[in-house]
Amino acid sequence: MQPGSKLPEVTFHTRVRDESVGGPNPFRWEDKTTSDYFAGKRVVLFALPGAFTPTCSTYQLPGFEKGFGDFAAQGIDAIYCLSVNDSFVMNQWAKAQGLENVQVIPDGSGEFTRRVGMLVRKDNLGFGLRSWRYAAVVNNGVIEAWFEEPGLADNHGADPYGVSSPETVLNWLIEANKEQAA
Repeated sequence: MQPGSKLPEVTFHTRVRDESVGGPNPFRWEDKTTSDYFAGKRVVLFALPGAFTPTCSTYQLPGFEKGFGDFAAQGIDAIYCLSVNDSFVMNQWAKAQGLENVQVIPDGSGEFTRRVGMLVRKDNLGFGLRSWRYAAVVNNGVIEAWFEEPGLADNHGADPYGVSSPETVLNWLIEANKEQAA
């Protein structure tokens, strides 16, 4: 994907808490579209290979969560974490991470990830199809900036991390906002 590209319109199958459901698992299915997440907002989207994995859980997700105020100060309305995991996994990961600021998007079938060109095989780790690590600044569904880790390939022997880090994205926003103000 390149700056100026529009995100693909897909449907994400999510599970949302609904007390009217009752019982020990008060959740219901709710389909959300790309437009539901991105229309009319300036957001940071970051994607990673899998919930509960080391780099994702230790650095990338916590960095975006803790830095939310800094991102908001740069005009970001929301931060989304997307992974090729189902809604059950993503919701449990969000709970385990104590998320209050970052919202998770489950791309269980990998359709969104495939359509943005980031679907890779991770069979070497027993993962199957997953997302390559990337981040983007998205304004009203259009990519403003794209941060893709180097080496995009199936069954890559490493898990590059740095280009899509919270620090890199925040620094880009700060510089972009300075340029707009000048």
